[in-house]
Amino acid sequence: MARILAYTSPAAGHLFPLTPILDELAGRGHQIAVRTLAAQVPLMQAHGFAAAPISEWVEAIKLDDWRAGNTRQGLRRAVQCFCARAEFDAPDLRQAIADESPDALLVDINSWGALAAAETWGGPWAAVCPYPLAMRSRDVPPFGPGLPPAVGPLGRLRDTLLRPVVLGTIERAMRPSLNDVRGQLRLDPLEQVDDMFRRPPLVLYLTAEPFEYPRRDWPDNIEMVGPCDWDPPSEPPDWLREITGPIVLVTTSSEFQDDGRLVQAALDGLAAEPVTVVATFPAADPARFNPPANARVVRFIPHGQVLERAVCAVTHGGMGATQKALAHGVPVCVVPFGRDQLEVARRVEVAEAGTRLSSRRLRPDRLRDKVHEAITRTPGAERIAAAFAAAGGPSGAADAVETRLLRRTPDGR
Repeated sequence: MARILAYTSPAAGHLFPLTPILDELAGRGHQIAVRTLAAQVPLMQAHGFAAAPISEWVEAIKLDDWRAGNTRQGLRRAVQCFCARAEFDAPDLRQAIADESPDALLVDINSWGALAAAETWGGPWAAVCPYPLAMRSRDVPPFGPGLPPAVGPLGRLRDTLLRPVVLGTIERAMRPSLNDVRGQLRLDPLEQVDDMFRRPPLVLYLTAEPFEYPRRDWPDNIEMVGPCDWDPPSEPPDWLREITGPIVLVTTSSEFQDDGRLVQAALDGLAAEPVTVVATFPAADPARFNPPANARVVRFIPHGQVLERAVCAVTHGGMGATQKALAHGVPVCVVPFGRDQLEVARRVEVAEAGTRLSSRRLRPDRLRDKVHEAITRTPGAERIAAAFAAAGGPSGAADAVETRLLRRTPDGR
């Protein structure tokens, strides 16, 4: 059996979907070591993993792209954050490798320094990606603005004209910084940003078609396994048990992005509706809200407990929260604020699994109408749930690690 070291960025939303994959690998007899957020170390130790915190210097660098005035500035701020963390997460992973002597690595796609360190390590490794891959393809629109897939000659012409403009912005913002990180570890430079997704021998991509746009030119190292839905074990609170009617779940980002007005719009817009609103606000103090009688705002509750009885989920467009709802067959209303969320929102709409509403147009009445419309698209959400289940989930991810990294055959040899 192998010893596998997993390294995550400082985001619980990246650790939680990785956890069932590690559980599956541990169940097959592999030894698991984890480096993750300090606050989550006890939880990982409870799983029987050799867990320790990532560098405190990595955790201290906060993602502040929410301060940006536009999408381009937001991308630059995110790049600056990941590069600043890379200065510390590269040596942090190297030290973890020295401490744990692993046979294989699983590295969070947002840990840019750790990705480069894994590449220089020389052993088998994989990247784990829980958000939409920004990979160019002739079959999909350029990544970022959340454009719908092209239809007919005019749509293809649109993509042809926009692709160099949109991708040029991404290249200018990301590639020099990525290559600076790589240069410090004496790795050859990337010719284009896409190459960062082609360098790992394996990328565990935590989604599945048709929620992700089908394309004919996926690289061989991409393995789509579905969202790998997981929540920390806990007993449902008494107040949740007492709710007898339908629930609307509202989620916001686990990494602060000033999306509290989504919660307020939901509280105001759904106050007179025959539903209970359960909103989670993990990145700031939920006491700032004064919820109506049919609502509750908490910092955290395992979403699975709520989704079992939800008729709709209102999300900020984070891939984890959105796919978790869809994995339960719950339609979503997505209000994207930035990052990859425009792309997630469009995928929801194209899959007919919910609705989207621009954060610029966010008002209580508009949100209420979009929630009603989303509920009518429950069949689309159930169709995506079936596709996610068929993708293999944690078992499929563990199969890929064993066969493609550890070179084990399906019979375990």
